[in-house]
Amino acid sequence: MKLAFLGLGVMGYPMAGHWQKAGHDVCVYNRTTSKAEAWASEHGGRYASSPSEAVAGAQIVAMCLGDDPDVEMVVLGEHGVLEGLEPGAVLVDHTTGSAKLAQKLHELCAAKKIGFVDAPVSGGQAGAENGQLGIMCGGNEDDFAAVKDALDIYAKSCVLIGGPGDGQLCKMVNQICIAGVLQGLAEGLHFAETTGIDAERVLSVISKGAAQSWQME
Repeated sequence: MKLAFLGLGVMGYPMAGHWQKAGHDVCVYNRTTSKAEAWASEHGGRYASSPSEAVAGAQIVAMCLGDDPDVEMVVLGEHGVLEGLEPGAVLVDHTTGSAKLAQKLHELCAAKKIGFVDAPVSGGQAGAENGQLGIMCGGNEDDFAAVKDALDIYAKSCVLIGGPGDGQLCKMVNQICIAGVLQGLAEGLHFAETTGIDAERVLSVISKGAAQSWQME
């Protein structure tokens, strides 16, 4: 399958690599061209000098960028994704962004007969490198079905949450939960310090029990 991946940061670089290793024809794009060149050299894929060039002829395109302005520039800007993507293709956005932008992109893509799935991820760099990401998707069922096998290549779990934007809303839930864990951990360690017990020993014990979380590692 002909695929394209845009954004080769600590997450996107290994995610695109999993696609290439799985036997797909992958073309990548990154604003810093040297990163795209390094990826192509390591994985044997192709790289392009613009988003529109990278997505030409691709059946599925994935993006993993920094924020909403980055996404708008890559998709809607000069030589952007929508200039090069053909009807029938599906655009997947792994960027953690706003539900509002996801809904906007869904509408713009639909007008060009292009599918769109907002699909933020959880699992960090290790999850991306090991192909063990949690992917929370928003979009229609047909678009999700079209990309599910490709996303499963680097996913531990890939679930359609609901309609356009719902993947981003699910990611917000994820972030709220993580913030709660961090707050609880900070308060717990502060309590340990005020009582005078050894915080490192406390962590060594509670991290092996019900209180365990990534944040303790």
